[in-house]
Amino acid sequence: MEEKKDAAFSTTNIPERISFPGVEEEVLGYWKQIDAFQTSLKRSEGKPEFSFFDGPPFATGLPHYGHILAGTIKDVVTRYAHQTGHHVNRRFGWDCHGLPIEFEIDKELGIKSKEDVMALPGGLKEYNSRCRAIVMRYSSEWETRVTRMGRWIDFKNDYKTLDRNYMESVWWVFGQLYEKKYVFRGFKVMPYSTHCATPLSNFEAGMDYRIVKDPEIVVKFPVEGEENTFFVAWTTTPWTIPSNLALCVNPEFDYVKVKDAKSGEMYYVCKARISQLYPGKGGAKPAEEAAPEQEGEAKAAVAGSGQKKNNRKKTKAKPAAGEKEEEEVKDDRYTVLETVKGSQLEGRKYSPPFDYFAKEKDKAFRVITGDFVTNDSGTGIVHCSPAFGEEDYNACLKHGVINRGEGIACPIDDNGRFTDEVPDFKGLHVKAADDGITALLKTKGRLYSKTKSEHSYPYCWRSGTPLIYRAVPSWFIRVEEIKQKLLKNNESTYWVPDHVKSGRFHNWLEDAKDWAVSRNRYWGTPIPIWINKDDLEDRVCISSVAQLEQLAGQKVDDLHRENIDHITIPSTKHPGQVLRRVEEVFDCWFESGSMPYAQLHYPFENKELFEKTFPADFIAEGIDQTRGWFYTLLVLSTALFDKPAWKNIVVNGLVLAADGKKMSKCYELLKTKFQRLPLDEILSFYPAFL
Repeated sequence: MEEKKDAAFSTTNIPERISFPGVEEEVLGYWKQIDAFQTSLKRSEGKPEFSFFDGPPFATGLPHYGHILAGTIKDVVTRYAHQTGHHVNRRFGWDCHGLPIEFEIDKELGIKSKEDVMALPGGLKEYNSRCRAIVMRYSSEWETRVTRMGRWIDFKNDYKTLDRNYMESVWWVFGQLYEKKYVFRGFKVMPYSTHCATPLSNFEAGMDYRIVKDPEIVVKFPVEGEENTFFVAWTTTPWTIPSNLALCVNPEFDYVKVKDAKSGEMYYVCKARISQLYPGKGGAKPAEEAAPEQEGEAKAAVAGSGQKKNNRKKTKAKPAAGEKEEEEVKDDRYTVLETVKGSQLEGRKYSPPFDYFAKEKDKAFRVITGDFVTNDSGTGIVHCSPAFGEEDYNACLKHGVINRGEGIACPIDDNGRFTDEVPDFKGLHVKAADDGITALLKTKGRLYSKTKSEHSYPYCWRSGTPLIYRAVPSWFIRVEEIKQKLLKNNESTYWVPDHVKSGRFHNWLEDAKDWAVSRNRYWGTPIPIWINKDDLEDRVCISSVAQLEQLAGQKVDDLHRENIDHITIPSTKHPGQVLRRVEEVFDCWFESGSMPYAQLHYPFENKELFEKTFPADFIAEGIDQTRGWFYTLLVLSTALFDKPAWKNIVVNGLVLAADGKKMSKCYELLKTKFQRLPLDEILSFYPAFL
């Protein structure tokens, strides 16, 4: 029987080789010809809304494969929503402010400090003008490549965080939080980028941890009234020793006074940490690269993490079953003279290693107590520099070594260089001063041992330079006050995969800290607080352009610093005096977290549309945004409306480079043409959406 042939499925017209990318180009050409995306939006008007929020990327760099992965997920879900009878607005957005843009200009102009910015011919105005000029540097490439992937999203009706309307809505968001008493001015030890000369939030500090080798030293502090006797403290940040103001012990621990058989010197050390001074017999491993100042000294087995993690872990080391305590091990290198509780050492005075802050001697240079001191590393005695450690600051404040609101020993400038308060190292960056400080300690007879250790350390997510922790004044949002609401609102959302919701994100929310939203920078949305420098309680928070124009009596066309910093507002509390704007700008994460409101210029416009489409039905980004955009969205929506900013969320994993690092953070790839994304070349061989 003759086989019937269907012309519709004839194989005679199919070429031997099919170029799927070529077919895709034809499809894209047809979509463009009929304006398919905009036509589909018009035809679906009046149908139930399916709202989608798209997180704003920076346009100062090209899209990488992580963006492409997340974009594909967004496109699949929003297309499905359209095809199931919904109207789906899809607006692209741009993050236009903040460190990523400033960092490019700093590199271009060799900017290293605030003085360099102000020394430009046009000062701040010129600096911000240059930032504005590069904001959309690669916008056309973004549109070309996103479109080539077959994604439907509106680039013509996009939103930009630098637009006046967007910035005004950011002011409104902050103004609402200010009225709710969620905003406060605080002096807090925070992650600090010396390269960018600004504090960072805790979630920013968690974005880039690296394994580094840092110096590890044990320092001797002479005990007053006891000849040839020292407290010994261990640290991985020698640069903090010049600003030492106290030593901290755990009141419940046993401390021993030991006499060194060779030198005759006597040391106070935690009983469980004798191995830090005399490693080997107590179970501590000898150090690699140890350079002891006396025989037998070497590093501890456990290295701290972070800036100065000296005995600060919450878990306490305990002897294993049948294992003897340190003092029970026979060791002819030392003799135990006495054992005391940490509480018995409280109040004992000592001589500081340096006399830079000798003026503080009436309140400082004494032993205080704190339960954050543990016995799993170091010596069980914590050296405290309150300007450079959160626990140091809190302990010194509690014991009256420093007073709240008063200046503390912080002898570095905004770029992390020692000031004239530490003349021996003036002008030297703190990380570069470690060796010199260690050498000077040795010369003064205050160094017990030195070595190096590997540990995990936070780096600036933008500049790629080590962070420090520094006490700085900042404007904060009281996130800790709404923590339970955050957890409740997260529970009401649907996540794919679910374990991110109940694990990583839930855990992050449980440990949420007050959010530092101010940055000591230039190109960003200015914090809208005008204040009387002679009375810090005499201030006003501006929530709209109209309010500023009314109070200042002048027209305002642009909200960037160079256009409003000169504006003064008459004081109603002190007639004849004026209020001036604080210098800081917003953290760009505050701006992107305000996106649901600011993209619509809410509440100044589109009030009905916003109320109909908030929370979003759907958002999606990479898992790294659990500490970024997802977090800031939830914090602001909870503080404003006590509801989440989304109903459903899809979280994708990270695209990694060959070395296992996140592709956007792979520094080797940044040097190659591969990281410059040969997407066009790849898509000439492989299809994107067929």
